[in-house]
Amino acid sequence: MSAVDDAVAGLRAGKPVVLPTDTVYGLCADAYREAPALRLGTLKGRPEGMPVALVAGDLDTILDAVPELRGKAAVACRALLPGPYTLVLPNPARRFRWLGGARPDTIGVRVPDLPHEARAVVERVGAVAATSANLHGGPDPRRVADLAPELVEAVAAIVDAGELPGTPSTVLDLTGPEPAVLREGAVPAAEALSALAASRPGQE
Repeated sequence: MSAVDDAVAGLRAGKPVVLPTDTVYGLCADAYREAPALRLGTLKGRPEGMPVALVAGDLDTILDAVPELRGKAAVACRALLPGPYTLVLPNPARRFRWLGGARPDTIGVRVPDLPHEARAVVERVGAVAATSANLHGGPDPRRVADLAPELVEAVAAIVDAGELPGTPSTVLDLTGPEPAVLREGAVPAAEALSALAASRPGQE
């Protein structure tokens, strides 16, 4: 089987895999089941309560999975996605609550401009839970060679797309009255905030 087939089989079996994104390599699991998604934090050695993003190949898949995002949140999403952003959005129905960490009434969504091989995987499984494929506090991997040996041994498959840009996504919290920057990343947050402002009715 190809690495794509191995990754799809691994995800469906509840095992973690490593996929390339438009920023860094991601540690991914089946988003639709709690146990595989929570295992990502354990593998990374993260403290409990840290969130994991819901990642899909297109925004429609995200909106189908979390229909409450249709409306105001979807307008914000369409202004920035696909792209190197993670958007934290209200999730009143607590769908995928295991992804929200200490804030189960929120959800972080990501629609990367995926490399071809990773897109093929994600399109076949629908959506994945994803976080950077590093140990907690370690460097973000831009190459497969940068992956920690502990993670390489733990995953069912690794899809190698060569060297990636290496700067993680810019994270914006859109749950409050005004956007909040949680992490400066691949794109300056000011650029994202400008695009969001332009997407709002009555603003330029």
